[in-house]
Amino acid sequence: MTVQSPTRPAVAGAGQQTRRRRRLRLTHWVFVGPGAALFAIFFAYPLVASLLQSLQSNQDGRNVFVGLQQYQRMLHDPLMAKALLNTGLILVVQVPVMIGLALVLAAVLNNSWRRFRTTLRIAYFLPAVTTLVAYSIVFRVLLKTDGGVVNQALQAVGLHGIDWLNSPGWARIALIASITWRWTGYNMVILLAGLQAVPKELYEAASVDGAGPVTTFVRVILPELRPVLLFTTVTSTIGTLQLFDENFILTGGGPANATLTPVLYLYRVGFQQLDFGYASAIAWVVVLIIGVLSLLQFRFLGRER
Repeated sequence: MTVQSPTRPAVAGAGQQTRRRRRLRLTHWVFVGPGAALFAIFFAYPLVASLLQSLQSNQDGRNVFVGLQQYQRMLHDPLMAKALLNTGLILVVQVPVMIGLALVLAAVLNNSWRRFRTTLRIAYFLPAVTTLVAYSIVFRVLLKTDGGVVNQALQAVGLHGIDWLNSPGWARIALIASITWRWTGYNMVILLAGLQAVPKELYEAASVDGAGPVTTFVRVILPELRPVLLFTTVTSTIGTLQLFDENFILTGGGPANATLTPVLYLYRVGFQQLDFGYASAIAWVVVLIIGVLSLLQFRFLGRER
């Protein structure tokens, strides 16, 4: 009589579990694989390649490793300094103004008694779905010195026309106005969603305590909106530091480089001067600045008071 080993069923069961785990892993890779491949080809590889290129310089038609020489060159580049100064000026003016306007509009539209709320929300959000090129061209036409609609309106009320796009100061103001017009509605919708998520009990408790509308908004509502305000501030800051389309079309970086930004300068260096090593270094400096500012904003705006 043949006696079957008691360990055979256990071994067979373990083998089935192993095969099942392998099939499960294979199934996972079937779904994850295409996304991972696209990430590697279109994100990871260009990222690493640009970092390596920023450490090289084209000499006599071939790339030569130069270490941090491209970054040292940037320290003595007056145009890069000018681009960073312009971006800093735009950032400290445009982002607070835009977030403030978006917050005011969101608070107004959040009132349940306001008629035509849906229509107003759509109207304010429409600029955000307008293409960058289209709205930049529209603003360029509106702000023309001779025959522009804005100057015609100023002259109609007895004021002198303004040379919007050919004066350094007014060119910056025109750029800030165009960016604010396009993105205020976008941030307003996000802040409005945050306002609608605030529990009504907080409003009722503030009312019972005798707090007025302003006190309720500042002491009760704003702390609840801190995560949303952080999100809109960080994304707006990143967008400003990556500014390219608007100033490229509206002012071309002029006059006298008054609206030149790092990304526009990167475009000039890389695609007009064909100095891709220096352009890659500029790109990584922009990434570093974005990372540092984002960390600072998370540090000071994201913490609990």
